[in-house]
Amino acid sequence: MKFFPLVTAVLVTVILFFAVLQRDVLFDFAGRDTDAEAAPEGPAPQPQQTVAQTNSSTAEAGGIAVMARASVAQNIENAVLLRGQTEAARDVIVRAETSGTVVSEPLRKGARVDQGTLLCRLDPGTRGATLAEAEARLAEARARVPEAAARVAEAEARVHEAEINEVAASQLSEGGFASATRVANAEAALSSAKATLSAAKSGLESAGAGIRAAEATVDRAQDDLGKLDISAPFSGLLESDSAELGSLLQAGDPCATVIQLDPIKLVGFVPETQLGLIEVGANAGAQLASGEDLRGNVTFLARSADETTRTFRVEVTVPNPDWSLRDGQTAEIVITGGGMRAHLLPASSLTLDDRGVLGVRIIDAERRAQFAAVTVIRDTVNGVWVSGLPKAADVILIGQEYVTDGVPVVPSFEELSQ
Repeated sequence: MKFFPLVTAVLVTVILFFAVLQRDVLFDFAGRDTDAEAAPEGPAPQPQQTVAQTNSSTAEAGGIAVMARASVAQNIENAVLLRGQTEAARDVIVRAETSGTVVSEPLRKGARVDQGTLLCRLDPGTRGATLAEAEARLAEARARVPEAAARVAEAEARVHEAEINEVAASQLSEGGFASATRVANAEAALSSAKATLSAAKSGLESAGAGIRAAEATVDRAQDDLGKLDISAPFSGLLESDSAELGSLLQAGDPCATVIQLDPIKLVGFVPETQLGLIEVGANAGAQLASGEDLRGNVTFLARSADETTRTFRVEVTVPNPDWSLRDGQTAEIVITGGGMRAHLLPASSLTLDDRGVLGVRIIDAERRAQFAAVTVIRDTVNGVWVSGLPKAADVILIGQEYVTDGVPVVPSFEELSQ
């Protein structure tokens, strides 16, 4: 039973002997010389330099190598691209102005109507009798005027007579030929005649007021009758059926909806950064989702911005004689602006500075890199048109991410045609 522990102790002793006292013999036995022979010949690999170390070495040698382009600004036609939709020039819900039952056959939606076309006719009811009564009262009021005028004339004559009697009584009283009582009676008669004249004049004015009131009643009755026929306010298209025969309409209830599609409007919203590029009367074009191309002119540019989007409404008027364009179609609108000078550069040349401003790296007269902020005007398949650079500028196309302002560069120029 003690045989195995004894063997184990012997093996451990042998291993410790060779590991401590005979290490060289042990390594030779393990094949150290064979490993040395299998190692590849040649110098040991050197650690690879980082990009920063390479750029630093290059800068010490005279500058960082970059690829650049000698760009010259070109005149381009500026344009503003908007996404909008078509909108009817007019869209009106024609409503009843008085109450009544519809007695006309309805017109169906989609029908074309001209200005003045009858849309709904209401039952007149007793409105004709009301008008006749108002006209009779007007005639009665007018008949009172001659009577009132005659009373005024009679009262004026009595006043004149009373004035004569009063003067005569006063003169006789001064000569002692008339008593004071007669003078008082004459004065009282004159005052009574004047009061009668005032009453007669009031009656004449009342007759005139009665005429005006009767005329107003007649006008209201005629106006109420005139509201029974509801007509189209302009030529257009019915967007809804007119009110059905027999339906009761109250004042304010809709009779029909009429829209005008010729001309039609293209409506979009322009951001305030591009507001200065658009002016009323500018040429504009559009393409519908169906692929149809349109041409028109800007007829409206809002002076106040939308409170939510901070954009400004712009309208383009387009002829639509065949009414093929519909209200609410999606449209890509292009509005022509004034020409300007810009540089055509590859989109890869754009970079950001430490503040996040978009721009490019250019080479100054001392062959040093400088950042220049730019504004992207238009993106094309050949590159991006940008403004904000001098008329001629050496723009770094490759390597702009490895240089900062003031770093010397060694440019290799690419021709613009390339």
